[in-house]
Amino acid sequence: VQLQASGGGLVQAGGSLNLSCAASASGFSINAMGWYRQAPGRERELVAVVATRGDTKYVDSVKGRFIISRDNAQNTVYLQMNRLKPEDTAVYLCNAMVRDVYTNYGYEYWGQGTLVTVSS
Repeated sequence: VQLQASGGGLVQAGGSLNLSCAASASGFSINAMGWYRQAPGRERELVAVVATRGDTKYVDSVKGRFIISRDNAQNTVYLQMNRLKPEDTAVYLCNAMVRDVYTNYGYEYWGQGTLVTVSS
């Protein structure tokens, strides 16, 4: 399974960015997909997660500003980030929980991360 993230960059406070992460998962079913972030000197935190059927969960600090969505046909998860703040600056990593269709074993995979920098 490979996860390819894109869409990070530099934006001014109040601006928007849209992250995407495409999964290559032949032989696996993809369950939850999500975004985490890690800022320098801080622990990795869950930003948002979306289940296969579309149920979503967000960390309190991004509620009302970020929207997570997914395209199951394309095995892609998106994170629309609006009204960005300097404290949103971090490396954003996509995450996928998958299940082997043959063995039914579950696995967790991570993308390579994309840097989001919000200037004040």
